[in-house]
Amino acid sequence: MTKTTEGVNDMYDLSTTLDFDALESVRPGSSILISGPAMTGKEQLAYDILSEGARNGDGAVVVTTGDSAGDVVADFRDRVPELAESQLGIVDCRGEGGADSGAVDGIYVHQVSSPGDLTGIGIGITKALEGLHNSGRERGRLALVSLSTMLTYTDKKTVFKFCHVLSSRLDAADYIGVFTIDSGAHDEQTIQVIKQAFDGLIEVREADGGGRESRVLGLSGEPTDWQRI
Repeated sequence: MTKTTEGVNDMYDLSTTLDFDALESVRPGSSILISGPAMTGKEQLAYDILSEGARNGDGAVVVTTGDSAGDVVADFRDRVPELAESQLGIVDCRGEGGADSGAVDGIYVHQVSSPGDLTGIGIGITKALEGLHNSGRERGRLALVSLSTMLTYTDKKTVFKFCHVLSSRLDAADYIGVFTIDSGAHDEQTIQVIKQAFDGLIEVREADGGGRESRVLGLSGEPTDWQRI
């Protein structure tokens, strides 16, 4: 569903994290896939986007399939020293804490039994979004790291449906979402199916001569050129 009532001032500016004109005015409710091979900084880019928003008072939700909730909290406190407890919610899908809700250093954490428990993950995200909304965070950003882990537990069509439903929840909350996927871990058909669930795509790759470069597709007409990051 595309909204037509949002003003320019309501848009999300992600160009302070990645300097692309296409990221200057991202519509609330948008979901963006960050795709690239392993070790190209996709997770850090997703966290950069969330922490930039948190520094401006936005809410943040992290769905983690690898890092512990404690590590995510520590990372965000390093990135955003003034982070308020009410700004961050975490859905920990590693399965090490069973299935329950609690807190780490005052931050809301919902534990899910497995990265393949998409129903449980969805419940955790809904609770985190409700908590942020109740604390007055009307704007916010969600990061899910990573879809590749989920795809080792379930099939691509199920993950696509999950992303599509989550996109609707973000749209209702006026939040935006960034999702990472390891492009080298899946066949091309899987990547193409997953891409269809998203409004835009940020591709990251290793640059010739070292370093990284990225481009943006789907958010504003033609794909951008590759540029170093």
